[in-house]
Amino acid sequence: MKEIEFWFSIGSTYTYLSVTRLKEVEEKFGVKFSWQPFSVRKIMIEMDNVPFPPTKKVKADYMWRDIERRANSYGFEAKVPAPYPLKEFDLANSVAVLGMQEGWCAEYVPVTYRRWFVDGLEPGSEPNVSASLREIGQQPERVLELAADDKIRKAYLKQTESAQSKNIFGSPSFIVDGELFWGDDRLEDAVKWALK
Repeated sequence: MKEIEFWFSIGSTYTYLSVTRLKEVEEKFGVKFSWQPFSVRKIMIEMDNVPFPPTKKVKADYMWRDIERRANSYGFEAKVPAPYPLKEFDLANSVAVLGMQEGWCAEYVPVTYRRWFVDGLEPGSEPNVSASLREIGQQPERVLELAADDKIRKAYLKQTESAQSKNIFGSPSFIVDGELFWGDDRLEDAVKWALK
């Protein structure tokens, strides 16, 4: 089965569209996604790239409408605008790094995104983080303690450095045989590349 690297940051709005449909794409095309959390915020700051500052309201309004349209076309909802940017961006992604190490990242991320885009509850903040962890059978106190540990902080930094080494500059990104595909609208292109 062909594996596609899926690089993402919880906090990226368009990533909601991908995480909500990856399982279905895997089943439909017989591919496997390797979930790779990283800090897109760190990379964007280093690139001096601020995606939706307050001065770009027209662009932000377009983004929310575009996400809503695309979600509806995929068969699910997006209640927008969702809270943005996240207050606990790094914690949400540190939990994902721990989940990657322990094997439950692919369950956690779609659940925390659903609470964000359907219920309006920010990932990494309460009640989203604890409710999402309980839903997938994880004990919040244990996970949050481990996610705050220096070992996970270093693993998160290493994931981000690895993303940079692969020339990743945004989330979601997909890598197939060294080829980079950026954006939810490139997911199908990544799958086609994997299956050629």
